[in-house]
Amino acid sequence: MAFENSYPFDKVSGFTKFLWWCAGADKYFLMKSPKQDRVKYAGIGGIVLSTGVLATFAGYVAFKTAFGPKGMAGEMHLSFNMQMLFAVAGIVWGLLIFNMDRFIVSSTGKGDGTDKMTWKELGQAVPRLLIALILGFTISKPLELEMLKSEIDVKLHSKQQEQLDEFNKNTYQKYKEQIAIIDADVFKIEEDRNILVERQKAAEQEYIDQMQGRSGNAGFGPRAKQLEILKNEKQKEIDAYDQKHAVETTNLKSQRSQKLVDQEKELKETNVEKAGKLDGLLERISIAHEIGFWLGIAIMLVLFSIEMGPIFFKMMMNKGPYDYMVENFNYRMQVKNGIVKEERIYEGTKGIMLMEKVNYLEVENDRLEKEEKLRAQAALSKKVVGIWSSEKMKEIDDQPVKFYKESNDTNTEA
Repeated sequence: MAFENSYPFDKVSGFTKFLWWCAGADKYFLMKSPKQDRVKYAGIGGIVLSTGVLATFAGYVAFKTAFGPKGMAGEMHLSFNMQMLFAVAGIVWGLLIFNMDRFIVSSTGKGDGTDKMTWKELGQAVPRLLIALILGFTISKPLELEMLKSEIDVKLHSKQQEQLDEFNKNTYQKYKEQIAIIDADVFKIEEDRNILVERQKAAEQEYIDQMQGRSGNAGFGPRAKQLEILKNEKQKEIDAYDQKHAVETTNLKSQRSQKLVDQEKELKETNVEKAGKLDGLLERISIAHEIGFWLGIAIMLVLFSIEMGPIFFKMMMNKGPYDYMVENFNYRMQVKNGIVKEERIYEGTKGIMLMEKVNYLEVENDRLEKEEKLRAQAALSKKVVGIWSSEKMKEIDDQPVKFYKESNDTNTEA
């Protein structure tokens, strides 16, 4: 009876195959593996998938808190379009974290293939563990903020209200000083005018007294005529004063009214907006540490364990049929492509060491072929040079005159 018929290889659902893919495992070999290997890689894939889902939600919360509209805590509401935008950003973030986790898990080897974890394995896993640690931190903080949202809103609203009161106090003080300067200028103009009015009233009363005989003979005599002229002159001074300061008085009153409008706007809009800007990611994290420090630590540790768990699991996993089948396939592919690995034992200053030597057969074959060509070329060149040398020697023996020439040049004196 064939082995395939004796072992019950059950059918596998599409979701289980998807979990294998999440773990970076090879479906072809897992379909030939026992349930133990299938369950291991499905479990690892489930952890990677859940991390991606949590990262998506955490990304949505982080983007909403960091880039959403700011206002008094608990009073701001996102529009549907903003929610969709942050949801898409969260999905992209989740896919990024998922892909990184999948790469980290799939690139983590089995170590020595036993359930014992050595210092060497830990040293090799340190870069991956650091990345997983950072990813766990970035996921845990937004989740912590969302879990403590109600408590954070209450505390943050209280802080914003305190800040708003401080802003309003400064606003009242600022405009009080500015309006006081304007009121002083208006008071100076009105005070000077009141002096003129008092003088005009005094002249008018004196004129009336004269006309009624309380200060001399009654009737419109020379004295009354003089007092009337004086009264009219005082009125003209008031009219001239009013005309001279009319524009200035109007401007001052207009400025005072505008200051009151500006003050009201700053109290109801500007200060509220400034206080609302305290609703940021950093401020919420700070408040979360104040009111739920240990809860934040617990959430962070849980996320750390989820992120780093698959790495430790793979280092503690014993090699199974799946792993040997994958290794066998890889070795066959290497040999098929002319790559052969050999393990050799060397004795050095640090003792006996096991080293791996990689032989590239095609490269070795090309090298041998090139060396053979060079040796053949050297032999042919040697033979050609020997034949050429023999012929030249014979020619020198037969006709030596062709190979030398005497000089007939003589020196002459000028």
